[in-house]
Amino acid sequence: MTTRFGPLPGPEGALFRLWAPDAQVVSLALPDRDPIAMRAAGEGFFEATVPGAQAGQRYRFLIGDEPVPDPASRQQEGDVGGWSRLRADLPPMRQTAPPRPWHEVVLAELHVGTATPQGDFEALIERLDHYVACGITAIELMPVADFPGRRNWGYDGVLPFAPEESYGSPAALRALVDAAHARGLGVMLDVVYNHFGPHGNFLPLYAKRFFNEAHRTPWGAAIALEQPLVRRFFVENAVMWLSEYDFDGLRLDAVHAFAPPGGDLLLAEIAAACRAVKPDAWLVLENDHNATRWLERDGSGRPRLYTAQWNDDAHHALHVTTTGESSGYYAEFAEDPAAALGVTLAEGFLRQGASSAHLPPEAFVHFAQNHDQIGNRPLGDRLAGGIAAERLAFLRFVLLLSPAVPMIFQGEEAGLDTPFPFFCDFSGELAEAVREGRAREFSAFFAGASELPDPLDPQTMQAAKIPWERMTPEALAPFRKLTAQRRRMVWPLLASGYRGGEWRQEVSLLLWRWRFAAGTLCLLANPDALPGEMSIQPRQDGASVGAAVFDGSHTRLGPWSACAWVEPA
Repeated sequence: MTTRFGPLPGPEGALFRLWAPDAQVVSLALPDRDPIAMRAAGEGFFEATVPGAQAGQRYRFLIGDEPVPDPASRQQEGDVGGWSRLRADLPPMRQTAPPRPWHEVVLAELHVGTATPQGDFEALIERLDHYVACGITAIELMPVADFPGRRNWGYDGVLPFAPEESYGSPAALRALVDAAHARGLGVMLDVVYNHFGPHGNFLPLYAKRFFNEAHRTPWGAAIALEQPLVRRFFVENAVMWLSEYDFDGLRLDAVHAFAPPGGDLLLAEIAAACRAVKPDAWLVLENDHNATRWLERDGSGRPRLYTAQWNDDAHHALHVTTTGESSGYYAEFAEDPAAALGVTLAEGFLRQGASSAHLPPEAFVHFAQNHDQIGNRPLGDRLAGGIAAERLAFLRFVLLLSPAVPMIFQGEEAGLDTPFPFFCDFSGELAEAVREGRAREFSAFFAGASELPDPLDPQTMQAAKIPWERMTPEALAPFRKLTAQRRRMVWPLLASGYRGGEWRQEVSLLLWRWRFAAGTLCLLANPDALPGEMSIQPRQDGASVGAAVFDGSHTRLGPWSACAWVEPA
């Protein structure tokens, strides 16, 4: 698509552009040169052409005497308030389609800064073979847009077109994607279009109409998505990641926070633009509204707009079932945990506006843990640090042998208990406000909020780094076994066409049946501390975890045990 934001390098120089509808005069600043007056180009844009400007050229804009970075900077130098740079050209897009169909995805969510000791793109390349060997078929990077400082989850980014400087160069990020593809790994990126971070966002200085003060979000004034040019900014960003960095898909953060009615327009425009570049791109939503209209399929079963949604309902049901926690947003799921688990695995959403039962399982991404559900606990503690090994094994089995697309958080494949607390790199009053805000946020939800790790302490991020010495063959063996069983049992069914799902309960035991053209996937589970029995005889070529005894027409399952099998069509 034709871009309107960011610089346009050419063989004889570069055109620099800024959308500054509230500015009267805008200048272009280059090192060791007098400012260059930019000409008004209509619709609030200002432009200036610089003959001879080449890759690496540093620049920024002057609003009056105030220097500001390019909000569409493709590369930054000296953090978010420093110089923007002309980025060197990246290789042409090599993959017009992901390396495998979506139903074959086993996803690992990674934070670049803590996934390796070095915390950068180049070091992550060296770890890709690990994910392949584990049976993981795609990785999802938490946001990499440039954020203030050197420590952040990524959701405080303010320059969405520029990869975070501390992670490496744009070329290094592209090399990571290419290296993953060479190994048959798909790569997704988490993008944030619902807010900018609290420091380093200069847009209000010259483009107040980028924000809608009448609509408030948890981060302040909403982004004014009713403005076509504001939507265009984010559509161009989404297309850039697919076309220039060759990502296979995107996960859109918290789209329920988009201001109506522009939010719906943005979602439709992003889907259309991305599918024009890669028709089978993996486009995934985080959406508390559980709006099934974004996930509908056409007559051939292909997504019309979005591929899938992170299913928080399934997470909450799994979490309540295995931990017994019932505070905050877990309360609704704790009223009848078995029913919540039954519905979410069979149909998708528990909290439904329109029913999701007609959607295929691959319209949902299921997980027992992710960055939010770990990091938004006071200590950033994982399930491995708080529940028994048999319950962890049960969770892993249900996650990988039910048909929704499974996702793990980095290190979960080895059952690591490494914490992932919230961390950032602010200073002054903002740093103190973050500390106080975290304490307030947790006081009503969790006990012990006074024990919070300091999010500003560098050691808090250091504690979250993955201890690779614990990724031993013995620790990884159970996960590898389950991914192999998923490949054998589940993938062929998902490829054949979905016919519907159902579930039933007998005392503590739950039985799910997902019907496909090629057969029926069955999963019998006992999420309870007491043994249970059901009148059913599974096929013996399936899989099991815990204690399962098959006696004629009856099956007895021990506490936290499960079995799965496929019945032929």
